[in-house]
Amino acid sequence: MTNPNFHAGYVAVIGRPNVGKSTLTNALVGAKISIVSPRPQTTRHRLLGIATFDEGQIVLVDTPGLHQNQGTANASAMHKWMNKAARGALEGVDAAMLVIRAGQWEDADEFAYQALRSQNLPIVLVINQVDRITDKDALLPFVAEVTSGREFVSVELISALKKNGLDGLVKDVLALLPQQEALFPEDEITDKSQRFLAGEMVREQLMRQLGDEIPYATTVEIESFEVDGALLRIGAVIWVERQGQKGIVIGKNGERLKEIGTAARLQMERLFDSKVFLQTFVRVREGWSGDERALRAFGYHD
Repeated sequence: MTNPNFHAGYVAVIGRPNVGKSTLTNALVGAKISIVSPRPQTTRHRLLGIATFDEGQIVLVDTPGLHQNQGTANASAMHKWMNKAARGALEGVDAAMLVIRAGQWEDADEFAYQALRSQNLPIVLVINQVDRITDKDALLPFVAEVTSGREFVSVELISALKKNGLDGLVKDVLALLPQQEALFPEDEITDKSQRFLAGEMVREQLMRQLGDEIPYATTVEIESFEVDGALLRIGAVIWVERQGQKGIVIGKNGERLKEIGTAARLQMERLFDSKVFLQTFVRVREGWSGDERALRAFGYHD
C-alpha cells in the first residue's frame, strides 16, 4: 500500500459487558472472528481484529467487558483475568472506542470511561443499538447528557448488528491514527490461530444453548487440530466444574452435545472455508474458574 495518506494503528474497543463490542469488531472486520451471545462474559480473551480499508487499517483490540467488582469468590480468578485482559488492551494503542447502549449510561459505563481517561487516550464514543430506540428525538438529549463534562473526540450513532453508521465511524477513527503503512497484510483478519477460533466457536454454542448458570462453569480446550487434505479434524474438550453439569451439557441421549457440536462445526466451516470433522468430549475439573493454575492451563494467560 503506497497511499501517502494511509493511516494505520491500534484501537481499543472498550465498554461494560454485553454492549456489542464483539459485534462491532466483526462488522468492521467483515468476518466473524469474535464470538457473540446475549450473555455477559462471552468475550474472555483479548483478540485483534484487523479491518483494512482503502484509506487505512484499523487494528481493533476486542476485549472482555470491564467489571467493577470481582463477583463471587469462586469466579474471582476469572473476573480478575478478564479485567486484566481489558486493561492490558489499553497499552500501546493509539485511540479507543467506548461502546455503550443507546439510551443507557450506567455506573459501569462511567467506570470504563474513567479507565480510558486515565490513559490519556483520544476516545470516540460509540452509541450502539440505535435501531432499538423507537423515539429518535430522545437520542439528542441523551447524547447531550452523556457528553456533558466528558471528553470525546467524536460521537457516533450506529447499529453494529445492522452495519448502520459504520462509514462515519471508520472515517473518524482513521483520522486519529498515525500516517503509516499497514501493520498487517490486507488479507489478514485476526492475530488468533484457527485452533483458538475453533475453541471459541464451541464456547459460543455453550453460551447460546445452555441455561443461565452452566455456561459460566464451562471452558473449551482444543485437544487436537489436524489438517487432513481438504478436511480439518478437530477434537474439542468441554470442561465443567461439577459432575452434574456434565450431564446437562451432554443432554438426554447425547442430544444437547450433538446440537452444540453441529452448530459449532457449521460456524467453523464458514470461517475456515473448509470441511470440518468435529469431535466433542465433556470432562470435569472441579472449581477451574476460581483456580489460577487451571486458568493458565486452559489458555487464560498473557
